[in-house]
Order: sequence, then C-alpha cells, then structure tokens
Amino acid sequence: MRFILLIHRYLAVAVGLLMTLWCLSGFVMMYQSFPALSDEQRLNGLEPLDFSACCNLGRFAPHDDTPLGDFRIEMLLGEPVLRTGGREALTLKLATGEALEPMSDVDILAVAREFGSGNRISGAPRALGIVDIDQWTLQSARRHAPAWHVAFDDPAATEIYINGTTGEVFQFTNRRQRVLSWFGAIPHWTYPTILRQNAALWSQVVIWASIMGTFLAATGLYVGIARLRRDRRSNTLASPYASPYTGWWYWHHITGMVFGVLVLTWVFSGLMTMNPWGALSASGGDAYRTQITGTARWSELKQLLRALGNADLTLDEAGIRQITPAVFNHALFLLAKTTDSRQVRLNRQAQPAPLAVADITAALAALATPVQDSGLLHQEDSYYYGHKREVALPVYRAILNDSEHTRLYINPDTGAVRTVGSTGRWSRWIRTGLHDLDFPILRLRPIWDIVVIFLLLGVTLVCITGTWMACRRIRRDYLMWRR
Repeated sequence: MRFILLIHRYLAVAVGLLMTLWCLSGFVMMYQSFPALSDEQRLNGLEPLDFSACCNLGRFAPHDDTPLGDFRIEMLLGEPVLRTGGREALTLKLATGEALEPMSDVDILAVAREFGSGNRISGAPRALGIVDIDQWTLQSARRHAPAWHVAFDDPAATEIYINGTTGEVFQFTNRRQRVLSWFGAIPHWTYPTILRQNAALWSQVVIWASIMGTFLAATGLYVGIARLRRDRRSNTLASPYASPYTGWWYWHHITGMVFGVLVLTWVFSGLMTMNPWGALSASGGDAYRTQITGTARWSELKQLLRALGNADLTLDEAGIRQITPAVFNHALFLLAKTTDSRQVRLNRQAQPAPLAVADITAALAALATPVQDSGLLHQEDSYYYGHKREVALPVYRAILNDSEHTRLYINPDTGAVRTVGSTGRWSRWIRTGLHDLDFPILRLRPIWDIVVIFLLLGVTLVCITGTWMACRRIRRDYLMWRR
C-alpha cells in the first residue's frame, strides 16, 4: 500500500495538472470545438455554377478507360473549374481545359470577397500574407501551401485561409472561436503550435500522458477503497462517509469514491480516441463499400460534362454551388449541392435520378456475402444517429452474415455507403460513448448538458484536490529530505 500511495502521489504531480486542464477545458469543449470551415460555409462562399462556357478538358484529360477518382466541380473567379483529388491533384478550367495558374494577391482578395458576400461577412478583406503554419492551420497549412491569410474588417474579426494554388478557402475563424479555443480545444487536445506541428511527437505525448492518467485514476480507486474504515465486529463500513482523512484529504477521498470510476473511464476513453498503436483501427468494411459503389471511368465524366453544358441546372432559387461524384454499382452519377443543404442526384443526362430501393437490393445481391437482415430505417439506431450533427433519414440498413456482422447504411438520396464492423461498434461505445456520454437516454438536450456539467464538476473537483494535495505533500517530503 505504501508503494502504491507513493506512485499515486508522484503521478498526481506529473499529470494531475494536465488532467485538471482537461477537465476545465471540457466545459468549453461542450459548446465550442477547434475552429473549422463547415460545409455550409464553403458552399455559401461559392458562386452559383454557370456552364454556359463548359466544357473542354483539353490535353489534361486521361484516357477514357482510366479509373475516375474523387473530384469537385465549382466556380472560381467567374468560371467553372474541375478539382481532382489524390496525389496528382489538379484544378482545371473547364472552359479551356487548362490548368489553373498560381493565384495572385488580387485573385486571393477576389475569392475572399466572394466568400464574405456568400457568408454575410461585413467589412472588406485584406491580405495578411502567406503563412507557413500557425495555431489555426496546424494540420492544413503545408498541405495547402502557399496558404494566404486574409482578415475581414468586421465586428466578429473574421479570418480565413486560402490555398494560393487552387483558390480554395480551407479554414475559417473568428474572434469568439479563437478566444474560446485557448480555454477549450487547445489545452484539451494539448494543441500548442510548437508541439502539434510535429504530429508523431504530439501523438506519443498525448498517448503516454493519457496512459499515466489512466494508471493514476486506477491506483486512486484502489487506495480509496482500501482506505475505507470498517467495523471490526461486523466487517462492514462504519458509516456512509467512512474515511480516515480530514480536511482536503477527506474531500478528495469522498469525491474520488463517488466520481473515481468516471475519472477512470473518461481518461481511458480519451486515450482510445488517439487510437494508440492501431488498437481501434477500422476493420475491413471498406471492401464492401468498394464492391457496392464500384469504379467509374473518365469517359463517363466526359459524357456528363457535355450534358452539363446543355442542361439548365438551377434548383429553384438556391442554385447549384458544387457537383461531386456519386458512383453506385459501377455507374457514375453526380450530386448537385445547393446552399440550403439539398443534394440532388443526377444521371448521365444531368437529370434528377434518385436512388431506388431496387437498385440498392440489386447491389447487395451482387455481394459474395449473404445479407442477414435489411430494410429501410426510419429512425436512428445505436450506430447511425446524430448527436451534434444531423443524419439523413430514412436510410437503407443491411446487416451482413459475415464474421463481424458488418452493417451497411446506404443513403437512398445520394447513394453514400457507410460501413460499421465489429471494431467500429467497439469504437462507438469506448470512444464516443464513454468520452462524450453519447448514449441514447442522455442524448436529448438539455438533459445531456445538465448531466455532463454535474459529472464534470465532480471529476474536476477530484483532479483539483488531488493535484493540490500531491504538490503540498511533495513539498513537505522535499523539505524533510533537505533536513
């Protein structure tokens, strides 16, 4: 017991303060995460698509039989462009088929003005120059180099970042998000720039700090239970508050007994969100997705581009802002996206073509694995649900008769396929469930807010009292050693 107490005490000094910061920043993280550009903001910042001068892929178009990867069609500086993904990503002008030239500062400001107008940002933009990396572009600046930093002269102090090669806006922040992030996401994710820019080092630091925190919580629970007073005659607890301690030690002991299990599950689930050493890596569900969707060819895209040039693609007054691929059963369809969050599936003639249930069942029948259960799902289940985001319903769910009982969720409107295998189900409960208290009963707001705030207050009290007392005890031990 003396050895365990010693380990617990010195671990509290090593990671207790960090765990306290994780708890305090958790209150902010409930309502404000790290700044990010949302899909809605991105679509709002684009011009309505105009195919009057479309389309010519020129010499950049691969051979017709070349497999077609991911792409986006949208407007840039008044003309439609095709953006391809992958290692050899390109941005092509659809009117001429020429590759996009690097953006000038005048072009950057024009893109910023269009983005600001679409998102109702008042004030004029001004270019702050090219950044290598900063606090708000830790994972994206180098991928979008040269990254232009643009600030708006508006009351919210809005700032955006634009890829100087492709003209894409890839990050959005305002004053409120930046201030709250210093009290929320940055300490909670251990996200200072000097550490986070080295992804491998940052990952190992967070993983090992979480492991020490998990061990600290486990030893604390063991000591707390062992130190409860017992009645020698009946071998039962002497009272509900049977602690041998007084003062701060008493309150740390009692709160640790009440909230200690939650401290352990929260720090352990936080460790698992880092997926240490691939413990919760996704299983083989992607193979089913590939079989159902299949692969399209560049010849199909060329045919669709010719159809787009002759089609009247306006969805009421919203207008189409972006087109992305929706390959299903080895056939290319398009998803036309508007600013009001609608998505319309288009066929090769650029006409609306919603996915029929018969198409889904035919694709499932072609799988080598038999289907155990399937049908339209009109309400959320444990693995297809929305908590802080919405999910499309109804959705077609199929449970396969394989070793993992893989679940497939197919959106009838878009043909998007989501797979959940055994690892995904474990991850849902260990990471999302335990760390966010994301359970069906608690998911309703404001029930979730009330419960989480109360529990987080208790866990914070455990961490604060433990860290304070450990530091005092270490100081006393040091003074005794000097004497």
